[in-house]
Amino acid sequence: MRQPLLDQATCSSSEAASTKSLFTDAGWFSIITFSWMGPLLDLGRKKTLDLDDVPFLDDSDSVHGILPKFKAKVVSNSATGQFTDVTTVKLAKAIVLTTWQLILITAVSALLSAVASYVGPYLIKYFVDYLNKSSRSSKEGYVLVLGFVVAQLIGGLSTRHLQFKSKQVGVRARSSLVAAIYQKGLALSGQCRQSISSGEMINVVSLDAECVGDFSRSMHDLWLLPVQIFLAMLILYSTLGFGAAIAAFLATALTSAANIPLGLIVQSYQEKTMSAKDVRMRAMSEILQNMRILKLQGWEMIFLSKIAELRKVEMNWVKKNVYTSAMVLSIYFCVPAFVAMVTFGACVLMGVPLETGKVLCALATFRQMQAPIHGIPDLISIINQTKVSLDRISSFMCLEELPSDVVTKLPRGTTDVSIEVTNGQFSWNTSSQVPTLQDVNFRIRQGMRVGICGTVGSGKSSLLSCILGEIPKLSGEVTTCGRISYVSQTPWIQSGKIEDNILFGTEMNRERYEKVLEACSLIKDLDMLPFGDQTIIGERGINLSGGQKQRMQIARALYHDADIYLFDDPFSAVDAHTGLHLFKECLLGFLASKTVVYVTHHVEFLPSADVIMVLKDGKIIQAGDYTEILNSGKEFTELTVSHKEALSTMEMLEPPSSNFEINCHLNGSGSTLPIADVQTDDENEVIVQNGQLVQEEEREKGRVGFTVYWRYITMADKGAFVPIILLAQILFQSLQIGSNLWMAWAAPRSKDVNPPVSSLKMINVYVALALVTSLCVFMRSYLLAMAECKTATMLFDKMHQCIFRAPMSFFDSTPNGRILIRASTDQSAVDTRIFDLMGYLLFPAIELLGTIILMSWVAWPVFIIFVPVSVASLWYQQYYISAARELQRLTGVCRAPVMQHFAESIAGTNIIRCFDKERQFISSTGHLMDNLSRPSLYNVAAMEWLCFRLDFLSSFIFGFALILLVTLPTDLIDSKTAGLAVTYGLSLNMLQGWAIVVLCSLENRMISVERILQYMAIPSEPPLTISESRPDCHWPAKGEIELRNLHVKYAPHLPLVLKGVTCTFSGGMKTGIVGRTGGGKSTLIQTLFRIVDPCIGQVLIDGIDISTIGLHDLRTRLSIIPQDPVMFEGTLRSNIDPLNEYSDDQIWEALDCCHLGDEVRKNELKLDCTVTENGENWSAGQRQLVCLGRVILKRRRILVLDEATSSVDPKTDSLIQQTLKQQFAECTVITIAHRITSVLDSERVILLDNGEIVEYDSPAKLLKDSSSLFSKLVSEYTMGSKL
Repeated sequence: MRQPLLDQATCSSSEAASTKSLFTDAGWFSIITFSWMGPLLDLGRKKTLDLDDVPFLDDSDSVHGILPKFKAKVVSNSATGQFTDVTTVKLAKAIVLTTWQLILITAVSALLSAVASYVGPYLIKYFVDYLNKSSRSSKEGYVLVLGFVVAQLIGGLSTRHLQFKSKQVGVRARSSLVAAIYQKGLALSGQCRQSISSGEMINVVSLDAECVGDFSRSMHDLWLLPVQIFLAMLILYSTLGFGAAIAAFLATALTSAANIPLGLIVQSYQEKTMSAKDVRMRAMSEILQNMRILKLQGWEMIFLSKIAELRKVEMNWVKKNVYTSAMVLSIYFCVPAFVAMVTFGACVLMGVPLETGKVLCALATFRQMQAPIHGIPDLISIINQTKVSLDRISSFMCLEELPSDVVTKLPRGTTDVSIEVTNGQFSWNTSSQVPTLQDVNFRIRQGMRVGICGTVGSGKSSLLSCILGEIPKLSGEVTTCGRISYVSQTPWIQSGKIEDNILFGTEMNRERYEKVLEACSLIKDLDMLPFGDQTIIGERGINLSGGQKQRMQIARALYHDADIYLFDDPFSAVDAHTGLHLFKECLLGFLASKTVVYVTHHVEFLPSADVIMVLKDGKIIQAGDYTEILNSGKEFTELTVSHKEALSTMEMLEPPSSNFEINCHLNGSGSTLPIADVQTDDENEVIVQNGQLVQEEEREKGRVGFTVYWRYITMADKGAFVPIILLAQILFQSLQIGSNLWMAWAAPRSKDVNPPVSSLKMINVYVALALVTSLCVFMRSYLLAMAECKTATMLFDKMHQCIFRAPMSFFDSTPNGRILIRASTDQSAVDTRIFDLMGYLLFPAIELLGTIILMSWVAWPVFIIFVPVSVASLWYQQYYISAARELQRLTGVCRAPVMQHFAESIAGTNIIRCFDKERQFISSTGHLMDNLSRPSLYNVAAMEWLCFRLDFLSSFIFGFALILLVTLPTDLIDSKTAGLAVTYGLSLNMLQGWAIVVLCSLENRMISVERILQYMAIPSEPPLTISESRPDCHWPAKGEIELRNLHVKYAPHLPLVLKGVTCTFSGGMKTGIVGRTGGGKSTLIQTLFRIVDPCIGQVLIDGIDISTIGLHDLRTRLSIIPQDPVMFEGTLRSNIDPLNEYSDDQIWEALDCCHLGDEVRKNELKLDCTVTENGENWSAGQRQLVCLGRVILKRRRILVLDEATSSVDPKTDSLIQQTLKQQFAECTVITIAHRITSVLDSERVILLDNGEIVEYDSPAKLLKDSSSLFSKLVSEYTMGSKL
């Protein structure tokens, strides 16, 4: 039996758990030297690594291994045994207790590394004194050499394992937090879901959990800092005396104190940057979700300008952050010189003799102190950021969960009452004075069909939510018996295969599966798809039509063998014929013995219900069968009267047949009109590669090309800053080495030798050189910051320009997560990291070269040995980089699925909970997190593999140089220069490791530039305006539309969707377009708006070929109410008038015209009333009325209605039709409708089938011909109420 998507994740996760990682069974030597990474690196040299090539995690590093331990620690520290009272301290404690063994190992490694790093500076004095001796003992020299080399090896080894084990701690912390946050997200109450946006929840996962995981790299710095300062002071005390040590300590304290406020300022700027980024990303996410409507309205560039304004605010903080960070970095490079000036100055004042050995020992100690002192502001910033992230996570974990006792769930067969609500009071906002639902009392017995109807906003969907337990209960009792299946009003579809969406984590029963497909009219749809039910669905079901998504939802519910089925207006998204088929085959046939509760605006489906409940203002005002409630009150009568009035025009029509499956032969062609003749996806056809719409994310292969680097560094002012930055860097480091060389030369060999210059002159020259050095480093840092900001701005602007100008096919085939990752993570790297890394790379590279030159000057054979060692280093680096590069790319690629899965799950929490699939979705999250952790952990292991070998090689060079100095005759060696060479040689490990780490990190970060440049090459739509052919300001004056031999396909390799369509819509004419799903209706509208251009033929509006004018000129002169009503987060005013073009009086007039005015006036904020993300606090019907208000304000000559009233009740639909007649009496109106009644009063009706016009005439004439397809559609619609 094949396993579905969710179970596959579970199986994969189990497989991962049972498969040991590379280092689990490795020997001690292999673990110490990281040799266990060899097979993966070797494979990376031979081929481009894929995720399948990356070994699994160890059981203790995977989500399923770490999460139970983490949850147990949290619960044990909780007074209630739940997450709801977790605090920041308790959360941090749980993480520490879960990973304490690794933390202890890293603490020992950190201490060893710190102590070993100060052994070299301590020994320098003794080594210089040894070189100054006229008669030297070889044994003493070799002991000193051994001390230097062993300290370097121990320091390098402990640092390597500190880095790797810290990454393990970070992986475990991040994985456990993400999994716990995800579980919490699935358990949130409805009220909390409305108070926190999905974007904020995704930020908790993508930013805060990541931040806590990254803290593992700095977790020991807080206690290591005083240890390092103590060791440094101890060395200075033993070398220069108490006074000099105190002076050095005070200078260190002063620089630390100066760093702290700067660090806090940087941290403040970073927080402001993150807040501004959050606002921008929330807006960007909403725009990407609704890009189709923005393009149809011609608003995309206006919304781009909004993003640009938000980016300006963000960039203001980015610049402050970058420039302040540049100042902090400059101080960092100047710290050793400043501390040296103060210390040596104090020695001169106190009369402490400055001998060469003491000076070099002090200089080496100052260089060693440089990193911890500079790290103070970073450490403070990291600690604060981590605390903020932990605060946000703990706040999220404390949010109210959906109570488990809202609904009493009885096992199947316990009672014959399926659903019972007694004295129910429910409210989405528990603080509101007026409940959403009140006085709810009903009992539904097993096997009953219950219809729910009412006007827009009356509480129909909320009533289903109370049965599911999703809406907060104020009082009363809710009882259900058996399992529940639920079909939501807005389709929720997962990314993945169609089959997996239908199975939804249950085992395949082929016979039941085929029956479900047949009942839901999906077989013909699947036959037309290249991979059938194995076709991969895009994000939010982007490559399916609205009707297909709804039918897939119904199929999912039917396949799940439940006892109670809840349907929330599922027929609004499908045409009348398909809706009738679904009602007949699914509700009346497939579910004949089940309890079915369905919300509907289709009055024709209500007579089949055993009980009908009519809602008004949150109350059930009528209940009974169709005949009873029709005669018992006016509310239901009002809902049905408009429907009957619309059908009254057809009373004289004798239905041609009661059999709905009629073969209709047209024009002798013998063509038939099947139940759901779907030609792939007419409504959302997009470019498909290899038959699948959504491909794996494109990633470059091999090394980042030189052109990427060149384009990046020459983007700002054509790279004019680069040579100046390079010159300033070379001058800075040359002067720095020169100043130290001066001090070594100017200091006497011993106190018995006269110094070459006076102490005062020695200090003055050193101060002068230090000042010039500081000037160079400040200029270099300032220019780097300037180039970085300019380049980041240019890349952002160009990428977003290309994204917003991309055709709809790009958005249809690209998950939003991929675009958002580039706009956030990749852009952040460009904003603050890449130019910094280039600057960081220059420092070790130049100093490494200077050190080798200095060592070769002292002992020339060093250069001979340096050449083969350099070759070996480069070979190791090349051996490593192929695998590391792909591991980094895989890390980037694997991050988006985690975010996408989280976002999808949050959007469908009510469905996941209804089907009891929480455990499987949590397992899927664990599998995706492990997929992300694998390349990131092994990438760090690969880095440590390389650094260990480079440390060994640099220690070899250093040891070889020391042995030469010990063995060469005294007269061949200048002890001063030799001492300075050893001082710099102590940093060989650090410099070489730094250079390689920065180089690899730079290449990894340059992948972000590469990914941004990919999106700067997206093919663009045609021009927005064409200056030489702009229509006049009154166009279109008549509104006449002429279609000439229109042939449309969505890509060159795909079949035609429209085939030779020719017709004319006269100015002011009202035309209805009808036809089965997939007939070409929506494609015709998309062609009119040039979402897709015809391959043959023309569209003329008032005689102008629309292909000859700009897209903006076209789209802004037309109006459309789309099938999916869109509202943006903000206020009602910003939604109905996004461009701020109209006065309040005009807006109120439009609201009154669309029958929303009274509802809005009830709200205290009136036009400024809140609209939450995606307009979720407004019903689907109300959102459609807001869209109607927009077009009333716009008042264009041509209006397109694409299923504009599918989510409103018949009464409101009737009122809207009257409004349209009044407000657009002189306009050309094109209506696509599933409700046939919506097009009956049109002057002309076009019936599209298979991309061709098969009928085109007035409704009356078509109805007279009983053989016409239109008459059959109308007949099917009217026959529905007789079921």
